[in-house]
Amino acid sequence: MKRIVLAIALTAMCAVAAAQVRVTGDVAAEQMVEKHVELNNKVKTIPGYRVQIGSFSGTSSKANAFALRDKFVEDYPDVQAYIVFDEPNFKVKVGDFRSRLEAYAFLQQIKEFYKGYIAKDNICPEPPEQQEYAPDDEMSGDDE
Repeated sequence: MKRIVLAIALTAMCAVAAAQVRVTGDVAAEQMVEKHVELNNKVKTIPGYRVQIGSFSGTSSKANAFALRDKFVEDYPDVQAYIVFDEPNFKVKVGDFRSRLEAYAFLQQIKEFYKGYIAKDNICPEPPEQQEYAPDDEMSGDDE
């Protein structure tokens, strides 16, 4: 019986001692976590698809990628174009498509001028359109 009481007393003391322990971390680590959270709040991407129209490597790869992107933007000013550096390649990707079907439809539109393929990517979706709610007076409940 003494052992049980002693075990309970030791457990209680350990619990009290553990509750009083304060763990402090490195300030730099805390700042990095805060910066990471801040950046994640700024970048709003979702999984989706883009059409990759070019991939360049070599000495003039960067210039070629920017030239292709500029030509594409000139031809399709309403479609976003991105240059991604995936070492050692500069890739030119266009569009922000939520579904593979949307990306495929766009690829069919541009395939005469640009060779490309559909690639999974994180996309920047447009914010949803704001719609004002206005109750329809005709639907007020009086059926004639």
